[in-house]
Amino acid sequence: MRVAVVGLGWAGRTIWLPRLAAHPAFRVTAVVEPGPVAAEHVPEGAELLADADLLGPDVDLAVVAVPNHLHTPVAERLLARGIPVFLEKPVCLSAAEADRLAAAERAGGAVLLAGSAARYREDVSALIEVAAEIGPIRHVDLAWVRASGVPDAGGWFTSRRHSGGGALVDLGWHLLDTAATVLGGPVRFLDVLGSVSADFVNDGARSAGWRGTEGPDGEGDVEDTARGFLTTDTGVSVAVRASWASHEPVDTTRITVEGATGSATLVCTFGFSPNRRVPRLTRTRDGVTTDVPLHRESVGAEYVRQLDALPALLADPASRGAAVTQAHYTISVIERLYAGARAPRPRLADEATALAV
Repeated sequence: MRVAVVGLGWAGRTIWLPRLAAHPAFRVTAVVEPGPVAAEHVPEGAELLADADLLGPDVDLAVVAVPNHLHTPVAERLLARGIPVFLEKPVCLSAAEADRLAAAERAGGAVLLAGSAARYREDVSALIEVAAEIGPIRHVDLAWVRASGVPDAGGWFTSRRHSGGGALVDLGWHLLDTAATVLGGPVRFLDVLGSVSADFVNDGARSAGWRGTEGPDGEGDVEDTARGFLTTDTGVSVAVRASWASHEPVDTTRITVEGATGSATLVCTFGFSPNRRVPRLTRTRDGVTTDVPLHRESVGAEYVRQLDALPALLADPASRGAAVTQAHYTISVIERLYAGARAPRPRLADEATALAV
C-alpha cells in the first residue's frame, strides 16, 4: 500500500514513520510537513510536500498525525477527495467535528480509520478474556497515571485552543476506548461526573523528557489530571483517571474489572515512557488472587499490530462509518466530563438549604 505520512511531530516521526517504513505491507511514498524537515525523516523514494492538499490520487492511505486542532480539517479534506485516512487520536475535538468527518467520509466514498492502540495490546486482550469469565461486569476502574509526563509543556499540547484539552483528551481517549472494548462496545452513560486539576502542567520539571520536551515552565491552560465517574443504563459503573503528572514514582496504567464471580486487574504502562511497570495480570476469586501468564512484548508492539490490521480493515465494507461512530461516542463522553468538571458548584449556603429540604 502506498502511504503518505501527514505531520512530522513526535507521533509522526517516532511512532508511525519508522514502523510504516519497516512494514512489508506499506511503502511510504510521500511525507507532508510544512516546516523544515531533516533529510533522515524522508524515506528513500518518498516525496516531500508542504501541504496535504498536494497529495495525488495514487495514495492508498494517508496517516494523519498533525496537531489535534488540525485533525478534522486535514482528514475532512482528504476524505472528501476519496483518499482513505488513518487518523491519530483524538480523532476529533467535538461531536460536531465527528459529524463533519462522517459527512466527508460519505461524500468521498473513502474510509476513515482511527488510532486506538490500547486495544491491540496483548495484555489488554488477555484482560478481556479473563473479564468474560467473571461476568456479568459490575464495575470497571481505569487509570493512566504518569509520574512526570506533561507533553510539550508550553507548546500546542498544553493550549486548549490547539489541543482541545489536556490529559483527558490525550490519555483519557485511550482509557475510554479500552472501557468500551472491555464492555463489549460503546455503552450508554446515564450519569457522568468529572473533575479536573492543573497542579503540574506548567512545571517544566514535570515535562515528558523521553519525548525530548524538557524545558522551561509553560503557560498551559489545560488540566494535567482528570477524574470521572460514569454509570451505564444497565447499572455498570466506570471510574476513569488520566494524569500527565502525579506524586507517584512510576508511570502506571491500572485497569480493574469487577464481575459477579470475581475480579481481574491489569497493571502495566501504556505508551512509550521508559519509567514503566512490568505488565502483570491477576484474577481474584473468593479471597484468592492468582497470576494470569502474560507474553512479554516490546514497547510499542501494539502499534505494529494495528498496522498489521489496517489492510483488512480498509478492504472491509463494514469499516465505513465505524471509526466515526466510535469517535463520536468517545468525544461525547469527554465533552460531558468536561462540562461536569467546569460547571459552577453550588455555594455552601445553597447546599445547606438543599440538605435541610
